[in-house]
Amino acid sequence: QVTLVESGGGVVQPGGSLQLSCTASGSTSTNYIMAWYRQAPGKEREYVGHWDIKDTYYHDSVKGRFTITRDSASHTMYLQMTNLTPDDTAVYLCHAYSCWGRGAQVTVSS
Repeated sequence: QVTLVESGGGVVQPGGSLQLSCTASGSTSTNYIMAWYRQAPGKEREYVGHWDIKDTYYHDSVKGRFTITRDSASHTMYLQMTNLTPDDTAVYLCHAYSCWGRGAQVTVSS
């Protein structure tokens, strides 16, 4: 059983930056794939990107603006978001070990 907890959400102005964290606890392993998704109001859940032992991967809509990193020792994955736009407003969810976190709200608004 694995528990995922996201943190770091908030309100930011367009063009601003924000970093999210996702920490896994329980039956974790060092190099397990971890991913970020997001869901905006009234829209389907959307893939943002993921980390695996070989590389990191991103949806085209965030490529060049978002960066995923991982601290294997603390089982924590980070999502550094820059040049945010109102279209990035969503609940950001962590996914790993076939489990979902509860999400972190990111609101981009002036």
